[in-house]
Formats: sequence, structure tokens, C-alpha cells
Amino acid sequence: MKLLSTQLFRSLVIKTSLIALCCASVISCSSSPTTSSLQRNGSAYISQGQAQARSSLVSNVQYELTFFLSEHSQFSAKSIAHFDLSSVPKLLTLDLNKVNIKQFFINGIKVYPNYNGAYITLNQSLLNEGSNTIEVEFTREHSTNGEGLHRFVDPVDDKVYLYSHFEPAAAQQMFAVFDQPDLKASYQINVHAPKDWQVISAMREASVVDQGDSNLWTFPATPKLSPYNFSMHAGPYHVWEDNSGRYPMRLFSRQSVANQVTPQDWFTYTKQGLDFFDRYFGIAYPFKKYDQVLVPDFLYGAMENAGAITFSEDRFLFNAKMTGEQKERLAGVIMHEMAHQWFGDLVTMKWWNGLWLNESFASFMGTLATSEATEFSHAWRTFYASGKQAAYHQDSLVTTHPIEVPVATSQNAFDNIDAITYQKGASTIKQLRHLLGEETFRRGVSQYLQQYSYQNAELNDFINSLAKASGRDLRQWTQEWLYAAGVNTIKAQYTCQDKQIDSFALVQTADNSQHPTLREQRVQIGLFTQNRYGLEKQQSIAVTYKGAYTEVEPLIGEACPDLVYPNYQDWGFVKVELDSSSFSTAKQSLGQVSDPLLRSMLWQSMWDSVIDGKTSLDQFINIALINAPLEKDYTILGQVLGNLQRAKNYLDLMAPMHGSYNSRISKALSQMSLRMSMESYRNRDFQRRWFDAYISLSSHGDALKHIQSLLQSKSHIKGLNIDQDIRWAMIRQLNRYDYGDAKALLAQEKHLDQSDSGEKAAIAAEVIRPQSSLKRQWLNTIENNDNMPFSKIRIAMNNLYPAEQKLFSAATADQRFANLALMDDKGPVFMRSFAAQLIPTDCSSVNIDAISYALDTQTGLSQLARRALLETRQQEQRCIKIKQTLK
Repeated sequence: MKLLSTQLFRSLVIKTSLIALCCASVISCSSSPTTSSLQRNGSAYISQGQAQARSSLVSNVQYELTFFLSEHSQFSAKSIAHFDLSSVPKLLTLDLNKVNIKQFFINGIKVYPNYNGAYITLNQSLLNEGSNTIEVEFTREHSTNGEGLHRFVDPVDDKVYLYSHFEPAAAQQMFAVFDQPDLKASYQINVHAPKDWQVISAMREASVVDQGDSNLWTFPATPKLSPYNFSMHAGPYHVWEDNSGRYPMRLFSRQSVANQVTPQDWFTYTKQGLDFFDRYFGIAYPFKKYDQVLVPDFLYGAMENAGAITFSEDRFLFNAKMTGEQKERLAGVIMHEMAHQWFGDLVTMKWWNGLWLNESFASFMGTLATSEATEFSHAWRTFYASGKQAAYHQDSLVTTHPIEVPVATSQNAFDNIDAITYQKGASTIKQLRHLLGEETFRRGVSQYLQQYSYQNAELNDFINSLAKASGRDLRQWTQEWLYAAGVNTIKAQYTCQDKQIDSFALVQTADNSQHPTLREQRVQIGLFTQNRYGLEKQQSIAVTYKGAYTEVEPLIGEACPDLVYPNYQDWGFVKVELDSSSFSTAKQSLGQVSDPLLRSMLWQSMWDSVIDGKTSLDQFINIALINAPLEKDYTILGQVLGNLQRAKNYLDLMAPMHGSYNSRISKALSQMSLRMSMESYRNRDFQRRWFDAYISLSSHGDALKHIQSLLQSKSHIKGLNIDQDIRWAMIRQLNRYDYGDAKALLAQEKHLDQSDSGEKAAIAAEVIRPQSSLKRQWLNTIENNDNMPFSKIRIAMNNLYPAEQKLFSAATADQRFANLALMDDKGPVFMRSFAAQLIPTDCSSVNIDAISYALDTQTGLSQLARRALLETRQQEQRCIKIKQTLK
């Protein structure tokens, strides 16, 4: 779902977008597609220009798909594609990836396919103006990297499970298709599957017929969907059903993990969400039934397949009763994917440059629904403390980009999918809602969904709907927020005389000189006075600021405050720098701030001042050691402990410099966490949060000895249930520092827990061991092994070089730099994980030079890889700056 504004708006943004689009060969100036505009480079990827040329010819697409499934590593299929052509082109391709074609027909004539392993080039002489039918029978290996039709063998009972994942363009790994979002189609499928299997798709099955050794599942044709929104999943899944709401609901999981699922939680949040969105959008849920499938080895948190949403087992299966945080995360992701059923599936973007709006809107609506329809009324505070901070961080990097950016090809669809796409986009939508008014915004969204149901739309279509509903010109807003990169900072600048404010202004700056845009935005300014009971709000005022300097005259004459917060209640997307007086008050009074959102914001301002090099790291740690044990809000405690973990990682990267200080701080942090774990036994959620911190912050002998003792049941903590997830976390930490019987405990636990999650946890604990030969062996596996499932390779990447293992990382740094191009050739799915974890870091100028050399010499790297190098270099520069603030 893309968003533009009107014809006038198009003329406004042409300078910022047209050149980039033309350079990427994304648009065509001719009224009808030429052979050159349809010409492809032999890969499975398609450019925007090629996609536009193909969709200008092809329409009325319908697929008839038959699959022959078994427990084997291959599947067989027959794809029939019906479509109309407005004219017969000299060149037309149909996507089909890495299959063995058995038979191929064009309009009933059997021919030898012109097939290159990525797509079939259709014989022009056999095509018709008007209706056409292509039929292809083939076999293909199942994928094991989470794309296409993924196959998983359960290590517990050897049962085979299949699920599909097609975003951005992997439907071609399962059937012959015009694999682009603006060629929506209906899908009628028939599936031959083993008798004990379930088959799940966008529609509920029409019939299941016994055919002896197998069953034939027949599904009615779907409404029109983009290829990436369609899905099919199959296997001996356990199923739960709930028909108590307006729409029938089902939940599926593997049989061996069914006892870890709490279906009532899933069904409760799902019903709450469906009721909320039906009312909010004013459109009934479009896909009649609501299935949710827990699947292994999943690449992401979840995927919004129409009517058959998939969820990652790794994120949503637990070995004990869910904590409040885990329940809130489950509710939030259910709501996010549910919002997509309307905004993404019912109405879909035309091309991948609209993916940001798809995800931003779902992030916004998911949080709104969680806060208003579930028990998690504090969901916006969680959003601020986690997702929004990730957006501020991403937007402060040298690789920041506008929310709306050109996407040259389907290979680049995820190049800029990050916290700017999700959380900054969601934040801008949230502040646009403040600007327009809640009901006006809702009405505009509803009109947009009604107008473009079962169609594709662009950014201007969405903006036009909001502009029409509000009667406002949104061109300037769109230009500033969607087409200009970078984050701004605001600071209150005021003076007082005779205990009264005699001048007050908001000062706005751009954090990045390369992106100097100063934006207009509506915020609240909060004034607070300190008394013996804490900070008391004396006044808040809504202000629209713009430019570098905005005077706020209504505050002149007010009592001089002890603290000013210029984005009170978090209306705006803007970083806040506290004035010196307010910063001093915040440090002294954190524990006395009763407003939890304000307290969260003050904590964040202090951490931001560390990252910006304005406050020393040790000062923040000392404040946290005093105030964290006093924190009574679960969400804020998680925020503070997360920043303490980041602080410790910085100290580990700085070693051996400040080694004695690092050791003292490590002991202080683990002792604090242990004490609070013991004192929090009356509150299970708090105790679990503190104990998780105790494990992750422990690196010295006494703490590790105690963790081993707890693991072996020689010691106990009142109220604490050490479940399987905690056991693995403890084993990983013991192996991280090679403490005591760590290796033997790992071998023992690996034997006791042979589940998929156990296998992955065992890999993490083994890979993290500080052993040179082991590190090299696993790095070789990561770089060269194509047989191990990617989900396990990714676990190894994530654990190979923790911050304190600098010498082990340095030993292979040259190899990892030298092999970047080879890793890049493995594709974006692989490279995203490799780049995030295995580009060397050292908090040193030497490593900065090595990164710069790689950027200068390896000019053929993908945009994704170059971006990762640039970001790592900036993080290294930031680490050095923080190091210099330590006393």
C-alpha cells in the first residue's frame, strides 16, 4: 500500500522521486510496453519497469493449482494460469523457480518450454489477444530456508510439516505465476496429501475425499489476491477450533509442541481484534474464516497470508506459562497481522515501494487495537520504549532514508525494511491522526479501503482519502515526513525572572547535516514542579512548532518549572534533549515521577545523552543502579534493563581498557539483579524479568557458580520456576564463559531435550564457547554449508562472537571481510543475518579503517551489504566516542 496525494502532489514530489525511478529503469515513457521494457536479465527478480510493462498487458488472472504432497523432499504440481492479453507482446515471461518441468502447454498445444530455471519465456506465436491458458506440470525440491514451500522434519517424532511463505516474490518457488503484487488473481487449489494431514489455505476446504493412501482436498476459488498474500500449509498439524465469535477460528501447531500452546489466549485476542477492526474500518472481515498456524524455522515474526496467518514458533512457544510481556507481544502481533487482512490483503500496494505503508499502517493499527481492545492498555508506552527507540536510532544513522523510497527490483524489496519502515512510519501515521482528529482519520481510512477493495493502490490514493475526509491539503506534510530523511531534536529554551517564565521557545535541529529538513509538528509541552512528594505537573499546553525557533508566548508568566518536557504524552516523532536544569531534576527525581510515560521518556533522554556523547556511560550506570530497583512499572523496567545490557556490551567491546571498572560494574549489575530476583517472588513477571537480567549480566565467577548451582538444583530462589527456556539460557551463559561443568551440562541437556527448540538452543550454547578451533569450524559451516537449515545457520551467526570475545573475532576478521562478496551472492535472506552479526566490530580505529577499506575496494557489493558496512562503521565511531566519556 503506497501513499501519494493528488495530481498537484505528484508535481510537487517529481524532483525527489522521478530521477531515482528513471535511473532504476522503473518507469516507461511509452504508452505501450516495448520488447526492451519486458526484457529480463535471466534472474528470478523483476524490476518495477518490467512489472509495470507486464501488468499493462496481462489482466483477469486465474490460477488452478494442483499439488501432490508427501513426506518426501520433493513435491509434484500442476499449474494452470488463465489470463487475458490486451495485445500479443513479442516477449512475455511466467515466473517459475528451479523446477523440473515434465509437461508444458500453451493454449492446449504441448511445446518444449523456453525455461532458464527462473522463468518461462512464452512463445509469442501461440499466444492470443484475449484469453490464454498456460499449463505446466513439474516437480521441485522443498525449500529449507523459510521461503517457497518450506519442509520441516520434526526431530521428536519424524513427522513432516510444510508451510508456504511468498513475500516478497517467492510464490514462483511453488507454482507458475506472474509474481508481482499488482497482478491480483483468484486461486483455486486441489491438494493430494497423506491421510493424517491437515491442509490450510486462504479458503476453507469445500471437500476432503478419501483416495485410498491419500486424501484429495478441494478448495473454492479465492477472492482476488496478490501472489504474496496467498498461501498453502500442510502436515499432521494439531488443530483447535473456536466458533464462538462472528467468524470461525482455528489454530494449528505441530503435534510435539501442542502442549506449549495456550489456545484460549490466541482465540481471546483474535476475537477482540476482529470485533475492533470490523467496527473501526466499517468493513466486515473479508476472508470469512480466520486460521493461524504456528510454524518452525520461520524467517520473521509472522506473515499476513489472507485467512491463514503464519507465526514463528521461536517467538510464540514457551515452556512455561506466558509472562505479561509475552502475552502483550502475542496480542500485538495478532493485531498487526489482522490489520493487514484489510490493509495489505484486501487493498494491496502496486509495487514494493509501497511496502512501508503496508507495514507502518499495520504497526500503528496493531498498537491501537492492542491498547483499546485488550487488557494491554499501556501498549503505546511499550511502543515508545521499544519500537520507537529503534526508529530514532535507525533514523540517526548515515544510512537513514525517506519513508517512501524507490525500489528498483523485487530483489531490493527488503533493502529498506527496517525501523524507519515500521516504527517511524507508524509514528508519523499516529501524529497525522492527532493532526486530523481521530474520527476524521478513521473515516478517511474506511473510505480508502472501501474504494480500493480487492484492488491495488498507491500512496497518493491513501493520502487523497485522508485529505478528502479532512478537507486539508496534505502535500507539505507528505513532502516533509515521507520524502525527507532524518530525525529532528527539540529542546526547550527558556529563562525565568522573579520565579516566572519571561521567555520560552522550542528550538528544533536536524540530527544529520546531510538531511537538514526541519518539520512542522504538533506536540504537548509539559511543565513540572518538584516538591517533597515528587514531580507535580503544573501545566501542559499543545503547540504546533516549525522551523528552527518557535516562540511559545502562552507560557510567559507561568511559574518557573523545575523540569520541562517538550514532547509530553509522546504526540510527536522527535528526539528530546533536556535543558540542563531539567536534566539535573530528572537525575535526582526519577523514582518520584508518578507518570509512567514521562518516567519512561526521562529514562530514554538520559540514555540518549550517553549515545550522543554528552553524558558518560558510568554516570548512566550509576543512576540505573540506584533507580532500577525502585521501578514498579514492568514495561519501564524492561526498558532500563535493556539499556543496562547495552551499556555492558559497550564496556565489553572497550576491553581491556577500563577492565577493572568493567569487572566491578559486572558484579554490581548481577548482584542487583539477583537481589531483585529474590525480593520479587510475589510477582512472577517481575521476578522473571529480573532473573533473565541476572543470567545475561553475569560474567564473573561467583555469579556463574551460583547459576550452575541453580541449574543443578543445589540452590533455589523462592518462587522461581526454572523451566526449559531458563535452563537453556543458563547453559548458554555458562558456556559463554566456559565456566565449571558447562560443556558437560550442555551435552547432558542436549540429550534430554531433543526438540527443535532444544537443538537450536544447543547450537547457541556450543557456538558461543570461547574456543578458537570451534569458532573457525562454525564460521566455515556458516560460509560453506548449504545443507543445514537456514534457521540453524542463523542461530550460529547470532552467537558466534559476543562482545567480550574480541580476540576470537579478530582472529577471523580478515576472512570475514574477504568473503563478504561470496556471502552477498547467497542472497538477501542470508546476507541480512550475516551482515547484522558477522561484520567485525572492535570499538577501534583500526577496525574503522578495515571497514572503510572494504567499502572502497569491494564496489560490487549489494546495497544491503554496503549499507551494513556503513552502519557498522558508524557504530564503531559511536563506541569510541562513548569510550572517551568514561572517567
